[in-house]
Amino acid sequence: MGYGLPAAIGVQLAHPDSLVIDIAGEASILMNMQEMSTAAQYKLPVKIFILNNEYMGMIRQWQELLHDERYSHSYSESLPDFVKLAEAYGAVGIRAETPDELDGKIIEMLDTPRAVIFDCRVEKTENCLPMIPSGKPHNEMILSDEVVDMGSVITAEGRALV
Repeated sequence: MGYGLPAAIGVQLAHPDSLVIDIAGEASILMNMQEMSTAAQYKLPVKIFILNNEYMGMIRQWQELLHDERYSHSYSESLPDFVKLAEAYGAVGIRAETPDELDGKIIEMLDTPRAVIFDCRVEKTENCLPMIPSGKPHNEMILSDEVVDMGSVITAEGRALV
């Protein structure tokens, strides 16, 4: 968490003519947002695509699926305006709030020759699957959010984790 932005900047420096997109959650981006000054200083056209659900998404997902919805400190009540933050760094800020506007705004992002911070608002409780629960082997990854009896989840092998 937090590695994507500095890694994308490094890749963009190494491959200046390539399209580089960091796809991350808002909490991950905030861990190293100051690196946008590096992108601005070197005029790097890196694209930052934020999947913004106003949560630390994977933490919330673990708390939902593996800890009986015992949520603790995973919701972000006070987030910055990422469009204004992009502009503060001399980048372009774009926001999509509905699925209907997403395609057009992605094209706008791709056509922009400068750094872009794209704030893509997503459903707050949507899960990112597949996922491997902590301490479990890869063959017990969760493939579906289909919940079966007693709150268990179906794994890759069709077994239920309780």
